[in-house]
Amino acid sequence: MAYLDHAATTPLRPEAAEVLSALLPTTVNPASLHASGRRARRTLEEAREQLARVVSCRPGEVVFTGSGTEADNLAVKGLYWSRRDADPRRRRVVVSAVEHAAVLEAAHWLERSQGAEVVTVPVDGLGRTDVDALRSVLDDDPGTVALVSVMWANNEVGTVQPLAQVVEAAARHGVPVHADAVQALGALPIDFAASGLAALTVSGHKVGGPVGTGALVLGRAEVVTPVLHGGGQERDVRSGTLAAASLAAFATAAACAEERRPVESRRLAGLRDELERRVLSEVPDAVVNGDRGNRLPGVAHLTFPGCEGDALLMLLDARGVECSTGSACTAGVPEPSEVLLAMGLGAEAARGSLRFSLGWTSTSTDVDELVEAIGPAVARARRAGLVTTGA
Repeated sequence: MAYLDHAATTPLRPEAAEVLSALLPTTVNPASLHASGRRARRTLEEAREQLARVVSCRPGEVVFTGSGTEADNLAVKGLYWSRRDADPRRRRVVVSAVEHAAVLEAAHWLERSQGAEVVTVPVDGLGRTDVDALRSVLDDDPGTVALVSVMWANNEVGTVQPLAQVVEAAARHGVPVHADAVQALGALPIDFAASGLAALTVSGHKVGGPVGTGALVLGRAEVVTPVLHGGGQERDVRSGTLAAASLAAFATAAACAEERRPVESRRLAGLRDELERRVLSEVPDAVVNGDRGNRLPGVAHLTFPGCEGDALLMLLDARGVECSTGSACTAGVPEPSEVLLAMGLGAEAARGSLRFSLGWTSTSTDVDELVEAIGPAVARARRAGLVTTGA
């Protein structure tokens, strides 16, 4: 199989697997006071220090979670609740139109059940957040904004967001900014200390660590209300027994990804460009989406006119090529991508799009297999009349 879905999950790195297999059989509860518990605590704190070095923050700012989704929820809900409780006027949550579902659904849950007001900032045709529109929202009545959440790089089309400008605009009014950096970790340089962010989300399985590991990098001065209540672990904002062995493997994978990032990003960008060039030679009317001048090195997102994305995906899958119609976290929902609709694509074009994402195991052979399969698959999809005109 040609695996071209690394943005959903990338395979476990050998270094992470080695750490996991060595620690998992013997690791106990890191909150226990006996010798085995203290060893587990040491494992956990060493992982915290290692991840902190990767994202350039203090170890005490790393709050371990069970996933990127949990970290996003803790950031959005926790910052909202703490800011609203301090000042009841602060009920607006500002998000970009292309945020991950973990951010958007958390924000809309606050709107439905907690009295929040979600303000969605539009993006342009390349998927970039409209910073002028954000400034207008903030300038309108800054005393009512609880937080801003804008992702570091988009998980579907790969566009890198103008995060520095977002932070600058929010900082003028003392509004904290959270960024989902799940796709950016290991692909782009991340310096939390210099970013001006209040909070940052990362996840293990996107960099070759185990599924079920994540972290919220939370500035020392930031106060968040917990989403989970219990034993008070992780600065009393994320209770629950932590999987020390898995988190050590996560930190190892992140460190490996960061160490190799300068070379690996160039390699993947070259493979991505080759993929796009050769696919376009096979399907000349295909369209590349996203900001081709500033995007993740391993993401190629294309629209295939006259094709239904889900059907085209299955045709490719039958020929040994695995890819995605968009975010795997919303897979199985037969609706056009909200990201593409926000970028101005029509519903038909949005439904006829695929994401090919490359990672540390990707080679030119994967590209060869896609190129061999894509022409016949598109031709078959178009002959079948898989798109209803005007739908």
